[in-house]
Formats: sequence, C-alpha cells, structure tokens
Amino acid sequence: MKPHFRYSPRPVLEPVPGCEWASRMVLNPAIIKDPSSDTLHMLFRATAPWSKRRKEGKYDPYPIFLGYARSDDLGKTWEADFSRPALAPALNERFDDIYITDIHGNRVRDYSNGCIEDPRLFPVEGGLYLSAACRMFPPGPYWLIDQEPSIDTRNDYVPEWAHESDDAFSITARTNNTVTVLYKVNLEKLKAGRYEEAFQYVCPLTEGHVSDNRDAFLFPEKMRIDGRMQYVMLHRPLKPSAFPQGDLAGKPSIYLAAADNLEDLATDRATHRLLATSLFHWEDDRIGASWPPLKISEREWLVSYHGKKDARFGYTQSFMIVCEQDDDFPKVTHRCSERLMYAQQDWEMPGDYPTPCLFTTGGIVVGDDLIMSYGAADKRAGIAWVNFAELVEYVKQFDAEGRKAKA
Repeated sequence: MKPHFRYSPRPVLEPVPGCEWASRMVLNPAIIKDPSSDTLHMLFRATAPWSKRRKEGKYDPYPIFLGYARSDDLGKTWEADFSRPALAPALNERFDDIYITDIHGNRVRDYSNGCIEDPRLFPVEGGLYLSAACRMFPPGPYWLIDQEPSIDTRNDYVPEWAHESDDAFSITARTNNTVTVLYKVNLEKLKAGRYEEAFQYVCPLTEGHVSDNRDAFLFPEKMRIDGRMQYVMLHRPLKPSAFPQGDLAGKPSIYLAAADNLEDLATDRATHRLLATSLFHWEDDRIGASWPPLKISEREWLVSYHGKKDARFGYTQSFMIVCEQDDDFPKVTHRCSERLMYAQQDWEMPGDYPTPCLFTTGGIVVGDDLIMSYGAADKRAGIAWVNFAELVEYVKQFDAEGRKAKA
C-alpha cells in the first residue's frame, strides 16, 4: 500500500513584511534533531530586495540569507528568529575583498559572497555540517527568468574585474554560477543565538568554472572505493557533459563524487560517477538529490530526490534506495517511478514563481516518522510526515529502473 504523507495545513514559516532580509521569500529549510532532546532545529533560506546596494538602471539585488528556527513539537509549529540572519553573505565587490577565513585559519576565496541558499544539514564522521548553494554576487529578482517575457537578472551585479581574466576564479565570478560550499556547524552556539561563532567555512564542494552545481551534500559515513575509505558526495551539475557519462545523462542528473579529503571534492583529485538520470515523464528536464541520505541497513541508504518536467508541471519528489558496493561507488537498487510528493494545497501553488514547486530539503527520522521540511511555491516553508518503515517497504517494491513487482 502506498504510504500516507501528512502535510502542514498552512505554512510553518513565510515572508515577514518589513523584514529587510526575509520579506520576499522564506523557503527550502534544512532540519536536524537536537541530540539531547526532541527539539528540532532549522536553517531556512530567505531573501528581500536590498535597495541600499541598488545600481542605476538595475533591479534591486536580492542577496540570499540563512535564518534560524526551532520546534518543540516535532515540526508542527516553529519559532523563528527574524531579528537577524544566522548566516549572511559578505556582499563585497572589490577583487581584493572576496576572501574569507576557513576552518584551518587560511585566507581563501569566498564563494559565498553574494548568496547562501538551499541549506542541507547532516552529520559526517561525528561532526555536524551544512552545505549551501552559493553565488559570489547577488542576482536581481531571479524568478523573472521563468515569467513571460523572460528576464535574466543573475549577472546584474557581477563587477567589471570578473571579465578581465580567464582563470577559474574569474570564470566563476563572471558566470555567477552556483558553487556548493561546506560549513562546519556548532549546534550549541547556533541554538544559543551566537551565530557569528556557529559556522566555520570549510571549503567549496564543487567547481563553478566547470559547471553550475547544486543539490550537493555528503553521505554521513565514508565508503571504501578504489581500495581506500573516502568521503562520498551527491551532486547535480547543470552541465553533465563536463563529467563522466555526461552524454548518457544528457541533462542535469544525480552524480556521485569521492575523495580522500573534503577539500579534494572540488578538485581534479575527486572521482565522479553518474548515479541516476531521468527515466520518467515527470523528470523530463532534470533530477537531483533532495536531502542527505538516511541509512536503512548496514549497506543501504534511502535517497530522496526531485524531478522537474517543465515550468507548468513543476517539481515532484520521490525516493530511491542505493546500496554500497565492494570497493566501488554505491548503485541504485530500487527507484520509485511514482510521484509521491508534489504541490497540492492552495498555499503551495505558484505565485511570483510560476512553476508548481514542493521541494524537500531536509529529512530526519524521529520515532516511527520521517519528518521532512520543504519549500512551497518558492516562497514559503512546510513540513511533511510519513511512516519511515512503510515508505522504505514501498520503495523496495520497485527495481532500479522503476518497474514495480507484481503482487
């Protein structure tokens, strides 16, 4: 029997009129459970027009921030801190100012300078980490690209110096491609409101000069690949032709990357493998992983993923199971071919952003339930619940190509 998904009947968070950093959109939240209680912690994406930085002849820039919220009733209600962002882009413009101090105390290029969006929270080897899709410069009202007539404002605030060189950093700057950045998170400082001390910039996880790349996060445990234990990451390059089996993928697809060190994942020292590409009609445009995998057995992991058909049909969420292999990348063993989650409630329907969108960005198991956080209509945030064991059992009825076993 298909598992029953329960949804919050109204947004758990939405834009706050008058908030200078969250008046336009509040969406795509990541969640994590407190290790010492049933409290849930959330980081959410938010934006508002930043008129103080507007340039003549341009739309207002829309830098993207991360805010903090908490729930003491397993996700039904949330208390958000809209007094200030938990993590904010620096918004520097000069070439010599696009730097940040990393976790090792090194002065490194800051790929989160303009936007920090779509957070994912997950444990890795005993530490708590955050990955976020970042841009070096804020766009204008980016949702206009999907309206008629289409208006592309992504590069409105790219500075002139980005056009003066062809090195990797300058290419990333002038394309303003998404680079996924990894942070280490101190949960105690985050929940105490000591935001300036809660995040440490670790490294980029993807290379902006190779491809715009997002939906990137790690498996919580290392895996043995090519004779050694390595970190393994899911990612979704916009340009799969730059990666192995890109011709087979043909369109944005789910890839794996493996490396000995976190800092190697965004270098040529990482190895890549295509995990899954579009198979079903609701995935015609792209697929990508949605939130960090959950372990379901010694070698099996549940992977939530999304598919987009087109601007009218919008985003669908479904699930697959991947299994670790002996000394190799994990592979898909079960993949649900059915649309299990998609926008249905009035408040989830399109508004400013014209594409129907229910986009999960967090998933944790508490008791019998899988609790998922999601963005709706690219503007608000909701929570969904489903029995975890029933969901896994249902996904296992499908094979790796989405064929359902006969009863």
